[in-house]
Amino acid sequence: SAAKLFFAYGLGNALTFPMSVGATTVLNPERPTPAAMFALMNKYNPSIFYGVPTLFAAMLNDESLKAQRGGARLRVCTSAGEALPESVGNAWKTRFGVDILDGVGSTELLHIFLSNAPGDIKYGCSGRPVPGYNVRLVNEAGADVPDGEVGELLVDAPSAGEGYWNQRSKSRRTFEGHWTRTGDKYIRDADGRYTFCGRSDDMFKVSGIWVSPFEVESALITHPAVLEAAVVPEADSEGLLKPKAFVVLRAGAKTDGLDGALKEHVKQKIGVWKYPRWIETVEALPKTETGKIQRFKLRDGDTAKP
Repeated sequence: SAAKLFFAYGLGNALTFPMSVGATTVLNPERPTPAAMFALMNKYNPSIFYGVPTLFAAMLNDESLKAQRGGARLRVCTSAGEALPESVGNAWKTRFGVDILDGVGSTELLHIFLSNAPGDIKYGCSGRPVPGYNVRLVNEAGADVPDGEVGELLVDAPSAGEGYWNQRSKSRRTFEGHWTRTGDKYIRDADGRYTFCGRSDDMFKVSGIWVSPFEVESALITHPAVLEAAVVPEADSEGLLKPKAFVVLRAGAKTDGLDGALKEHVKQKIGVWKYPRWIETVEALPKTETGKIQRFKLRDGDTAKP
């Protein structure tokens, strides 16, 4: 309908949700640069905009597009693919006057299963379970963990897949009766909201304490010199894992003394044991076509190209 126009550059929920209510969807198959996104939004004037965190951040930080407002009918945005940093959500709300509803879903479950909702938004977290979906957080032994402790997220979903095609071992590891293992580490607060910590293979311990790469990255991007950041584990001279950060700097950022300034900034934000012991400046972070940071490439030393 003319009253409901969705805009997205990918498929998934951005296609199926509008179809369920008879709305119009605009899909962009081209590279989603900030200039291209604003041009299409101005042309089609959507009421809902689907994106990923790196796209929202890029649209906010392009100095040549500061006058853009995203269209007069824009009333809400949604984000998935990766966790939305709190600073990006707040900056978007300040500039555009609309919220970003951050949530998490997966191919295995087809649908978003944790999400913020209108009137129930807390930036920096993935929200609460979507009606119809049950979730658990479990430790390495498979036992439920209490509020405030990190655990792997399991989902009981009516939309879950049966398994992976011709991958029996992986299917058995992922689909456990009613429950599907997501491979994501989360922490639940006393209000029942879930905050993303990292992928299970991205998480690591420093001095016996779990370190969330996402938490360190979110702290780094609040520094005025940093545009993007990614954190991976690196072994020190004693073979102990510590955080290593790769950062993309904003245009014109001063580099004198920046290494020490960023370390101190993270210490003040989230704690002295979580700060990156090494910081490497790169021109771009490796990403998938949909904008997800490929941390495994950084762990493997591939920092040359996105």
